[in-house]
Order: sequence, then structure tokens, then C-alpha cells
Amino acid sequence: MTTVSFRNIRKVFGDTVTIPSLNLEIEAGEFVSLLGPSGCGKTTTLRMLAGLEQPTEGVIAIGGQPVQDLPPAQRDIAMVFQSYALYPHLSVAENILYPLRKRGVPRSQWPEMQRRVAQLLQLDALLERKPRQLSGGQQQRVALGRALIRNPKVFLLDEPLSNLDAKLRAHMRAELIELHQRIRTTTVYVTHDQLEAMTMSTRIAVMNGGVLQQFATPDEIYYRPSNVFVAGFIGTPAMSLVDAQLARAASGFVARAGGLELRLPSSALIATAGTEVVMGLRPEDITLGAGPLRARVKVVEPIGHETIALLDCGGAALCARVASDMPLARAMRAGDEVPFDVTLAHVHVFARDSGLRLNRDGAAAAAPARSRAAA
Repeated sequence: MTTVSFRNIRKVFGDTVTIPSLNLEIEAGEFVSLLGPSGCGKTTTLRMLAGLEQPTEGVIAIGGQPVQDLPPAQRDIAMVFQSYALYPHLSVAENILYPLRKRGVPRSQWPEMQRRVAQLLQLDALLERKPRQLSGGQQQRVALGRALIRNPKVFLLDEPLSNLDAKLRAHMRAELIELHQRIRTTTVYVTHDQLEAMTMSTRIAVMNGGVLQQFATPDEIYYRPSNVFVAGFIGTPAMSLVDAQLARAASGFVARAGGLELRLPSSALIATAGTEVVMGLRPEDITLGAGPLRARVKVVEPIGHETIALLDCGGAALCARVASDMPLARAMRAGDEVPFDVTLAHVHVFARDSGLRLNRDGAAAAAPARSRAAA
């Protein structure tokens, strides 16, 4: 297993600075996703690792060996493209074996190597077919097989599931997870789909505007986002982010945002009274149907197993979820006023000017909540 390092990487296209400075250390055997919106620099980063783009400055190392000046063929990596890039005139078997032919591997070794890969990816019955005779998921497995047969140091995958329908994407996610558990090859995976990144990754590198926002495990990114961008980008439905102001209270702080007023102990925040903040609440941390707070229902979205409710709490826009088998989920209508409560242990607070997290330990300590009207 092999490590991957990006050290002080800068990439400039003409007058445009795509990546100002990137430092990233990927451990041996990790499955790391580069996640972010279109134009964030994730594909450029992958292409620099593959040797398809040259960094303007900095060092890229594979297994501790600098490779930024080496051609792609000498980096011992294998890449799976978004379009699969299969040769249409070759059979599945010929597509899988093609890298061995190009690398001069003795023909006597081909049958065993092909058998191993075909068995691993369940392609045994498809070896004589041409790509046009395969489904999207089967073509994806062939592209993976062509990469696997080389036994590279690092796998690079550039949004390989984006062309598949939702059901097949879920199936292929499970297959990729199982495949990585078997082979344990260091893998760098580019995606804009947070579900793919959250379910498959050892760690996730969240990028925006060419800047690395946070590099951490899926749990840490979800429960302790480092800044406002990560907080709003991760999660479906997205975290509710509302502008608020901190005021001093007897036991700590009061955070006020529209009609929402929450008491937070001073030990939970690195802040001072008067600080303008952004307060973040995930939908699962808002409990509808009981509590001291009240909000007006703006939109009700039934999605099967749960119902999503968009709320207005005195100008503070919130999003909550309710299990569909609860009476409230069936009775709730737009325009209704509903009581609710907030799990204060899970309130996220960010500085409004810098966007950085202000929670001391990743979450505020539990404390009672109250509405402004009840204050």
C-alpha cells in the first residue's frame, strides 16, 4: 500500500489561479474522496496526480517518491474515467487485457491475471461481449477491471458513477466499497455527490474555489464541520444556517436569530458577547410537535419514510424532518403554527466574518431552549 502527498501545490491556467496552495497527505490504503461543487479544483487535483496536468509549483509524491516531473506511464497509477473509455471494437476480455499488452507483460501470465480480475468483478460470463452489449454498470466494472489488472500503487476514479441511474449508482457504491475492502489499494475518488463521499470514504477532502476546506472522516465532517461552507454543503436536507447575534446571559450566551432564541453555555463557545455569528441546525436536531419554540410551516414535502418541513420562526428559516408514521406528519399543512424544540448539544456556531467554527468541543453543551416571546 502506498501514500500520496500534495505539498504546496499551486496550479495556474493563464491568469486564473485554480489552486492557490494545496497540502494533503493521504495514508496508505485509504479511500479518499475529493468532494466539492463544480469548479472547486477536485478534478484538476486528480489530473495532476495522474500526470495529465502539471502543477505550476509544488511537489506530488507517491510512496514518498516525487512524481510531478514523471510521465503518467511511470507513476504506477490506474485511472477510471467518467466516460469509462472502453474500446468499442474490443471484447470485454480484450479491454481488460489491453494494459498488459501495452506494458509488455508476458502472455503466459495473462490468463491467470484475467481470471482473477473477472472473478473479482463478476465478469466471467461477459468476457466475449463488446461494450455496446453491456449495461452501464457492466461497462463500469469492465473499466475497473482494466485498472485492476495492472495492480497499480494508486487507483484514481473521476466521477465514475455519474452516468448511472440512482438505483444502479447505489448498487455500484456497494460494489466499490466491497472491492476496496478486498484489495486495500490507496484510492483517490473525485465526486460532487456527497452521498458517494460519505458512504465510501475513509476520509473526505472538501474543496471550494481551489481551497481545501476540511480533510477529515465522514463523521467528523458531518458532526463537526470546520466552517460555514462545509456545514452547508454536507447533509441532505442541508443544515439550516441563520444569522444570529450573541448576547451575554447569566449562564453563558443567548443566540438570537429572528424569533429564535437559544441559550448556550459560555463553556461551549469561543466567543464574546456581541459577536455576530451564523447558527447551524441540522433537520434531525429540530423536534416538531412539542417544545417552547413556535414556527409557521411554509412547505411540507412528503418523501416516503419521512416528511420534510420548511419553517419560518420569526424570520429565521429552518428545516425539520418528521417520521412519516407520526400523526403530525400526516396532519401538518402549510400555514400551520407548530411547537418545536432544538437539541442544543448539536447546535453549530460559526463566526460570520471568517466562517470558522466557534464551538469548543464540536458541539454546544446541553441547555434549555426558549422562544423570544417566552423570554
